[in-house]
Formats: sequence, structure tokens, C-alpha cells
Amino acid sequence: MLLQKSKFHMPTAYTILFLLIVLVALSTWLIPAGSYDYAGDVPTAGTYHTVDPSPQGAGAVLKAAFSGFYDAVDVCVFILMVGGFLGVVMKTGAVDAGVGRIIQRLGGREKWLIPILMLAFGLGGTTYGMWEETMAFYPLLIPVFLAAGYDAVVGISVILLGAGAGIIGSTVNPFATGIAAGFAGVSLGEGILLRALQWVVFESAAIWYVMAYAARVKKNPARSVVGVGAGKIQANMEETVEFTPRRKVIMALFTLTFLVMIYGVIPFDEMGLPLPVLGWWFPELSALFLAAGVVIGLIDRQREDEIAETFVAGCADLLGVALIIGISRGITVLMNDGQITDTILHWGETALTGAGPVSFVLLVYLIYLPLTILIPSSSGLATLSVPIMAPLGRFAGVGGDLVVTAFQSASGLVNIITPTAAVVMGALALGHVPYDRWVKYVWKLILYFLLLTIVFLTVGAVIG
Repeated sequence: MLLQKSKFHMPTAYTILFLLIVLVALSTWLIPAGSYDYAGDVPTAGTYHTVDPSPQGAGAVLKAAFSGFYDAVDVCVFILMVGGFLGVVMKTGAVDAGVGRIIQRLGGREKWLIPILMLAFGLGGTTYGMWEETMAFYPLLIPVFLAAGYDAVVGISVILLGAGAGIIGSTVNPFATGIAAGFAGVSLGEGILLRALQWVVFESAAIWYVMAYAARVKKNPARSVVGVGAGKIQANMEETVEFTPRRKVIMALFTLTFLVMIYGVIPFDEMGLPLPVLGWWFPELSALFLAAGVVIGLIDRQREDEIAETFVAGCADLLGVALIIGISRGITVLMNDGQITDTILHWGETALTGAGPVSFVLLVYLIYLPLTILIPSSSGLATLSVPIMAPLGRFAGVGGDLVVTAFQSASGLVNIITPTAAVVMGALALGHVPYDRWVKYVWKLILYFLLLTIVFLTVGAVIG
């Protein structure tokens, strides 16, 4: 009897995140505990000191995911409400009919959906940091690209890489660039030309990369990294669904819900635009999707118990994604409880002392790459680190605007591949794409972005 070698299977997202939690816990036993002096939530440069160690044991590891849920409960509830909303909408048949109509009218020109949608998501990323909000679009767009003959990776890429390229080249993104610029003591307009050029180049590169891969998959499905139609989310266009007037009304309301979501979170005042600001965030967005789901169910003439059951079932479909978000947030909680975050930041501060302009800005960029893995929140990382990095930049002859560009470039790059980013792991879970397949697909683009950023930062440092 021949013995067959068992093939290695990539662990699930849950296992990967749990292993990272264990690794962080072990780090708290090896890395010295330390802290900066804080003015509010902002650390003061040059005030680092050691503190009593706080190593995290087995109990802390087991509680980390639950602590992460407490910390990210607003995002998790939002994901569940989106799931319930989509469950009700999908039962109406309006999405199937709408997707069928789109594919029929495109008539072989589906590839142009890629640049159009990526530019839209890129604009959202570069202007107001559209990131967690993109989670609502994956269940909607992945079936569209599957129906068009592509694979789930194309659907994920259009959203994740489209918005991600925009965030890397954030121009007026208040949640990353705005916060970082404030701590660096510069205006949002300083360095905006370099960042705008960076966004154009990066978005163009991302569109080219995704379109080239999509063309290969369309021509030869065997070249897909996951397989065409892989996963549970599929769209079957052989069975056409009639696009009735009622379904058209539902699709109009469906589209309006997403437009209201986008409008509600844009901080027009911080962007200098004279438009009314709603100031919404996840609680308001959760209420929006709950209300829209109920209204659409009533328009479809579903019974009260039918709407409730369908909504709850839809929530259950995205429960796994909510779990991933909570567990990933637990990693940051564990680091903070172990008091090693400031120590790692201090190591970066020490490495930067005495560097020249070009070497300084490149070192800042390289230091931010691992920091982002540990602290994927761009606003959180900006608050913790920029008050330390920016003053050092002045001694090296580097303006605060270039420190901000280095920060956002590293943060945006890492957050399209790191398993600690809830959006990445959540998107892959929705598309049923294993993490190792995503890495296999995207690593070349990551390398392109890395090299391009080094060029941009070097030019910025040289021209001052």
C-alpha cells in the first residue's frame, strides 16, 4: 500500500489570528515593558521609561478575543446588520435580477467594471479613508464578478486594492493624513501634491495589475489562484430572474442605502467642503441598514415573521466575519495590556537618531511597516507614533509633511496584506479565499508599491 504525503493546508483565519495572539503574548515575556509620558492620549517624545513588567499568560490569551470584541463591538454589530440587510434583499430576487441585467447589457465588456469601480473606491480611500465601510460591498460585488466569468479574487481586489491604493496615497483623508498632520504640526495641504501624484501612480498600477490578472482568468480559468466560482457566494446567470417594477424599486432603495452610508461618514467640514455634515459612524450605519432591510422586506410584501427570520439568517451568514474582526482587535489589546507597544516605538525612535534626510525618511517608512502589523488602525498608529517621529524629523532636516507621507504609505501598504487587518481577513472570508492564496496573488503588487514608495520618499527628501 503506497503512503501518500499529506499536503499542507493553510489554517483558517481564526487559527492564524489565534496563533498571532499567542505570539504577542510570548513577546510580552521577552520585550521589556515601558511607557512614554502622555498628554491625554498623545505620547511626549523623549519621555520613554521602563515600567513594571506585565507579561500576558494563558488566561490573557484566552480572554484576548473577547476583549477585542468589547473594543470593536460597533464594527461587529455593523457587519451583522449589513448581513441581515443583504439577507432580506437577496430573498426579494432584486439583486439576482439586477446583476443579470448588468451582465446582459455589458455584453462582453465586463472588464470595464474593474477600472470604473476601482477609481470610485480609490477616490473614497484617498479623500475620506474609506476602509471598514467597504465591508458592505463585498457580498454585493463578488457575485457580479463571478457571474461575469472571473473569480472571487477579482471581486475582492476591485474593492480592497482600489480603496487600498487610495489610502496609500491619501490626500485629504482625515482619519490618517489629517490626524497625523495635526500631530506633526503641519497643515493638511502641505505635501498634498506629492501625495496626489502618489495616488494617481498607485491607483493606475493597481488597476493594471487587477485587469491583467482578470484577463488571464477570463481566458484560462485554470490560471486562477482559487478557481473560478470558488466559494459559497456564486451567481448563476443561466436561470434569469425577471427584473419587475417592484424589484427595480427595491434596487433603487438598495443603491440609495449605500449612497446614504457613504455620504453619512464623509467629514466635509474637515475637507473644506461647504456641505452638511451628518457625522455618522458605525452605530448610525447599523441603524441605517436595519431600517432599510425592514422597509425593503415590507415593499416585497414579506410577512413580519418572514422579515425577522430572514434578517437573522443574514446576520448569521456574516457572523464569521464579525468573529474575525473581534479576534484581530484582541491582538492590539493584548499588546497594550502587556505594555510593550511603547517599547517597540522607542526602539524606532532610537534607530532614527542622527540619520540624514534621505536615510531618515526611508528608515521611518521601514519602521512603520512592522508597526502597522502590530497596530493596524491608522488613526491609532498616528496618535501613538507621529508625535515621536515628527520632532526627530526636524533634527534630520525632514519636514513633518514627509513624515506623514511615510506613515500613511506604510500603513496603507501593510493593511492590504497583513492578517492583523480585520478588513483583509473579513474580505477573504466573504469570498472564501484562503489567506495564502491572497498572498500568492498580491505579493508582486506589494513589491511594486514598496519600491515606488521608496522612490517618492527619496525624491521628497531631496527636493525638501
